[in-house]
Amino acid sequence: MKLKNPDNEKYIKASLAGFCAIAAGLVLFFFLFRFRGVQGGFDRIVQILKPFIYGAVFAYILAPFCNRYQKGLLKAFGGKHEKLASGLSIVLAVVIALQIIAVLFSLVLPQLLDSIETLSNTMPARIDAAGKKIEALLAAHPELQEAWDKYGVVLQEKLEKWVHTDMLDLAQKILGNAAVYVQHTAVALKNIVLGVLISVYILISRRKFGAQAKMLLHGIFPNRAARIIEKEVHYADRMFNGFLVGKIIDSAIIGVLCFLGCLILHLESPALLAVIIGVTNIIPFFGPFIGAIPCVLMLLIQNPMHALIFAVFVFALQQLDGNIIGPRILGDTTGLSSFWVLFAILLFGGLWGVAGMIVGVPLFAVIYDIIRQLVSIGLGKHGRSGLEAAYREEFHPEDKTSAETETEA
Repeated sequence: MKLKNPDNEKYIKASLAGFCAIAAGLVLFFFLFRFRGVQGGFDRIVQILKPFIYGAVFAYILAPFCNRYQKGLLKAFGGKHEKLASGLSIVLAVVIALQIIAVLFSLVLPQLLDSIETLSNTMPARIDAAGKKIEALLAAHPELQEAWDKYGVVLQEKLEKWVHTDMLDLAQKILGNAAVYVQHTAVALKNIVLGVLISVYILISRRKFGAQAKMLLHGIFPNRAARIIEKEVHYADRMFNGFLVGKIIDSAIIGVLCFLGCLILHLESPALLAVIIGVTNIIPFFGPFIGAIPCVLMLLIQNPMHALIFAVFVFALQQLDGNIIGPRILGDTTGLSSFWVLFAILLFGGLWGVAGMIVGVPLFAVIYDIIRQLVSIGLGKHGRSGLEAAYREEFHPEDKTSAETETEA
């Protein structure tokens, strides 16, 4: 409805602009000076909704497998019994996922306990053997004996202080917080169990939720904006789905290859080493090195030569994954250069830890695509589309070729 008096319309617009500016200032002040309260409330909400967050993550990871199983079952049923095929596909996906997790735990826990027991049993003998080697080395080299006499007393005093004071304080803190650790573990297990159950409900209603989200999107935004947002959501879904599922498959292959390699090389605890390397391989770029550090340290205590062999083997395995296995499974899923991949891992890893390192690459790829589209629209509005064409021709000629192919088709 348009006002008859232009002056009144001008004053109303000015008043609304002033009100919005004041409101924006108040909001900015609130977040700057009361951010701790906002963050505390947000963290509280996240803690309450953690089962739903876990359930959404589980459902998102299992959804592609459910869709594949459902297609296979529908084909087996001759295109009939769609609800039965949907239910069976969900049960099959959840059971297989739980079975894989159970197998991993059954492989890791016994070998981890065995490694700890072996370490505790052999540590006194290893320390005694190391002491004898040091004594023999000092006896053969008087200059080393002199340096040891000079600095050995200080080192021994610090070691005794660390063992009798620092370690005792650490043990007391651990025992004092044991109840808190047990409580946190119980809460985490409760959230995971609830998350699995919630993921089943989400998978059952995934098509309904998708339709509701589409209605909500088109009900709030104009048609053009809704179509753009919907297109970007589909792009983000393809990006996250392709990257995460591809990374899981890639890491499973690396874990199997690591297990076989450790068996061939006769290394201790091959299943434990393989699971650590396979799980940490999900983290892009830094994953294999993050997993290799505890494995090398564990082997170093047991057998230094095995630690060196394993380090060389993991480096070779990482090269195989980075140059052959990974590109064949993932392809150019994100379309990001190595620079932006490293940037995304460091940025989101610093913000959200390990979870940020895993989702950082596809998330940044989505942000990068949104910025690219905004820049393209801006160049078009300013009549500078030639800059984008020249850029693509110089730096991304393959994009031009694919665009021409699509145009001809």
